[in-house]
Amino acid sequence: MNILLTGGAGFIGSHLVHRLLSRSEHHIVTLDALRYSGNLANLGDLDGHGRHAFVRGDICDQPLVEALIREHRIEGIINCAAETHVDRSLLDPASFVRTNVVGTGVLLEAGRRAGVRRFLQVSTDEVYGSVETGMSNEGDLLAPRSPYSASKAGGDVLALSYWATYRFPVVVTRGTNTYGPNQYPEKFIPLFVTNAIDDQLLPLYGDGRQCRDWLAVEDHCAGIEQVLLHGEAGTVYNVGGGNERENLTVAEQILACLGKSKDLLRFVTDRPGHDRRCAVDCSRLRGLGWSPQIPFEEGLRATLRWYQEHESWWRRIKSGEFRQYYEEQYRRRLEEGTACGS
Repeated sequence: MNILLTGGAGFIGSHLVHRLLSRSEHHIVTLDALRYSGNLANLGDLDGHGRHAFVRGDICDQPLVEALIREHRIEGIINCAAETHVDRSLLDPASFVRTNVVGTGVLLEAGRRAGVRRFLQVSTDEVYGSVETGMSNEGDLLAPRSPYSASKAGGDVLALSYWATYRFPVVVTRGTNTYGPNQYPEKFIPLFVTNAIDDQLLPLYGDGRQCRDWLAVEDHCAGIEQVLLHGEAGTVYNVGGGNERENLTVAEQILACLGKSKDLLRFVTDRPGHDRRCAVDCSRLRGLGWSPQIPFEEGLRATLRWYQEHESWWRRIKSGEFRQYYEEQYRRRLEEGTACGS
């Protein structure tokens, strides 16, 4: 299949590009705007690869999207492009609506007009909102609680409408909290790992008891691939790791693995609309033959080793635009925070 994969220089997208190229004869065109979290270094080993081409561009650029579909005879689209960080969505919600809703609409319409055979929308379990008990299944009412999750829900609904209205062959995946190498260090695990390496404080929201299901990026990409190849059109598939952990527990594991003191932990003012718990039922995807393979403790240790061995990758990021964002987001919170055990 000739695939247009958007957001392929980001975290999940770059891992998916590598997986699809290594396991099949797909030809992949990666489209990425290379905004703050897109990083060409994530694709550096693919320079000169005969079945991969990189194009810098915006998914909202309709003429560009249409030209790429036409010129490369695209048969499948995987939309990994997204603004993804909840904290940033509180500061700039409009950019999330533009990319996650408008950009998805551009891709859908261009793909439909061109007769693309498969459209896979990569989404998030956060569209279900906070789940106090039980697990979210694909038919549950969407109840997003942040501009990020609301914009992703909007993209999902728009994508599924193209199946209902036009019978355009759309599938949607909703992944849980994903972690692994190359993840931009604004996210929970890489932020805490890199801060701990430098003996900097770790800002833990609220009481740290928020619970998430952690999913190794390799398992997430395997789930996406399974849905791409075998998913039923017009259907949503949850992708979860089966590794529910409280944020405080994960933070303490990170510190223990790195031999750092719990004194680095700071409980800080919680963010608005913070989901207390997220958990999904993955029975539908398991029915396609997929299951997560990487236990959380094993995956976490491997991730920590990667950040220890690739300091140049994340130090370059944390010295740039990230520093201004971090100061705005956390400086006052950390000054007013409470030490662990206080």
